[in-house]
Amino acid sequence: MLLDKAGDGPPKVNDGSAAAMWGGGVGWPPFMAIATNPKGGRFIAPSHAEIAHIQTKHAFLKRTTMPAGSYPGQTAAIESVGSWPFVLARASLPDDVAYRLARALHRAEQVFPARLEQARETTLANTLAACTET
Repeated sequence: MLLDKAGDGPPKVNDGSAAAMWGGGVGWPPFMAIATNPKGGRFIAPSHAEIAHIQTKHAFLKRTTMPAGSYPGQTAAIESVGSWPFVLARASLPDDVAYRLARALHRAEQVFPARLEQARETTLANTLAACTET
């Protein structure tokens, strides 16, 4: 089923009307809502061979590890694939505005994580490593 918003997923997983929810990142609120439910939850990730297969088809996805303890009940690190966050804008957004937005995000990379846990991965180095074009 497709949801109107990600926040609609955890109640469905928690009440059993959905079997699972896809998403990602350390501290992602929908995952946290499932992990902190008294019934708990479990993470399902691809095997090493599956990760390699995924990357042959989707080169923009990078190998990533979610550290142990990122969520309640998660005792081991989880290896998977992912991408760095994207900013999606209308096609007509002027390049200079897009540049200023990206510059502001990267200038704040030292303070942004204090306000949003997931922002700790939003760094200039990670953005450059994820770029497939120059």
